[in-house]
Amino acid sequence: MATIIYDLECEYAHRFEGWFRSADDFDQQREQQLLTCPQCGTAAIRKVPSRINIGQSRSEESVSAASTASPPASQPVARPNTVDVATAFVMAKQAIQALIHHSEDVGDRFAEEARKIHYEEAPVRAIRGQASPEEFEELRDEGIDIIALPNLPMEDELN
Repeated sequence: MATIIYDLECEYAHRFEGWFRSADDFDQQREQQLLTCPQCGTAAIRKVPSRINIGQSRSEESVSAASTASPPASQPVARPNTVDVATAFVMAKQAIQALIHHSEDVGDRFAEEARKIHYEEAPVRAIRGQASPEEFEELRDEGIDIIALPNLPMEDELN
């Protein structure tokens, strides 16, 4: 089961991120008013488009024109890469900062905490930490969705 990350916004325009097991998980939590804004506490939460946009920006007119025109079957559609290296670096830095800010570092207790969350013995939350290759495989064998990342730098190392 994959983790879905949504950009969320409360009725007072406070934006934050939410990590969910599925789209249904988000809907259920919202219906049960389990989702609250971390800034003001309101449970009036909605999904909003992500602020990060990779790709070429086009006007509304060119988007609608492109959607009605179809390319000849013999010609592939070109999709130029418009993200330069500097932009990609900034985006990677922002992603790392988001991981650091929106997850709890549980250190070498990662496997234990991941199991507790999976088996609903601990609150659902984003965690990060260290696991041995054996622990990683055991977690995957138990059906616990995790990803291996390199050691993340601390925030002051990113500046």
